[in-house]
Amino acid sequence: MGGVMKKTRGPLVPRYAYAPLAAAAILNLAVFYGTRPLTAGRTHYELAIALDGRIPFWPVFVVFYVLAFLQWPVGYIMAARENRALCYDMVSGDIIAKLLCMACFLALPTAITRPALGGGFWDRLVGIIYFFDSPDNCFPSIHCLESWLCARMALKGTRTPRWYGAGMMALALLVCASTVLIRQHVLLDIPAGILAAELGLWIARRVRLGRIFVRLEGRGHNHMEQAPRRR
Repeated sequence: MGGVMKKTRGPLVPRYAYAPLAAAAILNLAVFYGTRPLTAGRTHYELAIALDGRIPFWPVFVVFYVLAFLQWPVGYIMAARENRALCYDMVSGDIIAKLLCMACFLALPTAITRPALGGGFWDRLVGIIYFFDSPDNCFPSIHCLESWLCARMALKGTRTPRWYGAGMMALALLVCASTVLIRQHVLLDIPAGILAAELGLWIARRVRLGRIFVRLEGRGHNHMEQAPRRR
């Protein structure tokens, strides 16, 4: 495969991806933020193991944690531009994975103890993350889930160069590492996030969840075809 990305025409986001991407974004917000009021008065558990105590605190890894917020829109848009099948596969897997996360957040509320921060530059950046993100809803890690899903879909693409898929996977691994190195998660949250992504993809394919978006798209086309005939 060539080292230059193949040229594509058309809008940044294909029309068929509007509904799937909107659904994924809305569900993500509902799961991550909407479950917090439901568990606010309950005991939250920290799932740290002995190995977590040996992991150093490296605030510089906040760079990769923040880069995930750029990786996700790029990953979803590139999957959407690849073709309908990959777009629907990714979003349907994401939806199932987020529902699994919701079940975990509600059944087993989790939290993490954060360290005292110093006055250095990287510590201050970590402090900004701490300020905007409360230390709960840790298991599974949605950060790891999203980055892993983006990498998996990037490796499946055929219209992008090899370096894109390899780069997305490398970034996903660094994002996973960053979640424990800046004390946003414990070790168990990482494989849980990856497993949620893989289970989401597997279940969505088994139940053929992507057919919902195919039907929605078909109805939209029918509506557009019939609309000019109306007087």
